[in-house]
Amino acid sequence: MAAVKKQRTSAGESRHTQREMARLLARSGIVLSDAGLKQLWSYHCLLRKHNPELNLTRIHNFENMVLKLYVDSILPGTLVDLPSPLLDLGTGPGMPGIPLKIAFPELTVLLAEGRGKRVAFLNTAVQELGLYGVSVIGRAIAPDFQEPVAGVITRAVEAMAATLERVDGCLSSGGKIFFMKGPSCDDEIADAQAKFGARFRLTDDIAYSIAHTPHRRRLVIFERLDASRRQQKAAAMNRHRVHVIESENNARFKELKKLLGGRGVKKQNLALVAGVKPVTEALAAFPDQCRAWITRQDQTPPPENAPSHLAWEQLAPALFEALDVFGTRAPLLLFEPSSMGVWRPDEGFSPGCTLLLPFQDPENAGAAIRSAVAFGAAKIVLLSECAHPFHPKTIRASAGAVLHAPLFEGPSLKDLPEDLPIVPLSMEGAPITGFSFPAAFGLLAGIEGPGLPDAWRSRAVSIPVTGAVESLNAATAIAVALYAWSQAGK
Repeated sequence: MAAVKKQRTSAGESRHTQREMARLLARSGIVLSDAGLKQLWSYHCLLRKHNPELNLTRIHNFENMVLKLYVDSILPGTLVDLPSPLLDLGTGPGMPGIPLKIAFPELTVLLAEGRGKRVAFLNTAVQELGLYGVSVIGRAIAPDFQEPVAGVITRAVEAMAATLERVDGCLSSGGKIFFMKGPSCDDEIADAQAKFGARFRLTDDIAYSIAHTPHRRRLVIFERLDASRRQQKAAAMNRHRVHVIESENNARFKELKKLLGGRGVKKQNLALVAGVKPVTEALAAFPDQCRAWITRQDQTPPPENAPSHLAWEQLAPALFEALDVFGTRAPLLLFEPSSMGVWRPDEGFSPGCTLLLPFQDPENAGAAIRSAVAFGAAKIVLLSECAHPFHPKTIRASAGAVLHAPLFEGPSLKDLPEDLPIVPLSMEGAPITGFSFPAAFGLLAGIEGPGLPDAWRSRAVSIPVTGAVESLNAATAIAVALYAWSQAGK
């Protein structure tokens, strides 16, 4: 029975003609040349031929195919002037790109599709239909696709905001993106404007319908205001010295890799800053101390406001990943820290709290520095046991606060004089609740593991905890003590 049904369907389909297609097109206000009508009919036949194997479309009825596929694809070109070259994003079996090319042969069209079988169908269709000025892009479009286009059109179901991000590399400044949407897309428009309002401007929102049908549509058009990644890259390469590094044996790469450890940071007096927020803040606050912008070769160039002395280090992907130890996938910044002052015990303490930091774990050190900056410590004295404050893990744990911190080098924990007004932290101490902090003092926590030297334990204060845990993390205890001090007397 299935075979008989298939035969009947095929036989019924064969009775449809180009004339019927022309009539349905004309009813929707579309009149093609004889050559164009012949091409569209050939495309229709190819689609019918390959659809059972490739599942190119779920629409099988002849009239619905003409109206919902071909007419729907062509109508945007009757409503607005489409720019060229035009990228058809997520074209599938070639829509709207192929019908648009047939109706408007002057267009240069790029058909972007990532699924291999559909790419093969598109190549067959372009060849058999004799379409000139049409290229098949056999990949998914992402920001790293940087072939310049003046326009993008899509009838895909992806959210508008996601598509705006996707075309970052290819859509030129002033280029337009045309979203073929259903009538209920207000939330998508609002989301796109909220996320990309500074980079894309909503220019048109055209409501229309397929004539003599209940099918309503909206053509939503955004114009790009900023430069594409390709344009930004070209401009940046004129502004900055560019170093391309492709080998792990490159001397420059070896020096950069040494900055992943405290010893290399200390020797070179340079640091790697990772993370979009810390990098952005460092560029804005300390432009003169920024030395290089470090990316993969296909990544974002330095921003327009970056200082001209900033070098651009373009690394092969594997080399960049070796430096991007936190997996941010965002550009790194080579930063030259300011020289630290030196604190000597005979100076005493400035008014307020001076944090004496012996933490050997870079992450603990970074977290404590972040708390000290947050609660307004007067100074942060790094005892000789402490991890380097510009170790990548310290910078990361401080969320970039270390760049703003009042840092000083200090003596060893064992060399701190016992007559200094120091408030030690230890679980053996009296509860910090109600403790009266001196007007000028040092706050001291012990080294992870060993804790405080015995000489300091007798005068220590503690952070009360339940018996469910033995003690707090050292950096957490510092944060609680700093908060208690900041609230004292209020």
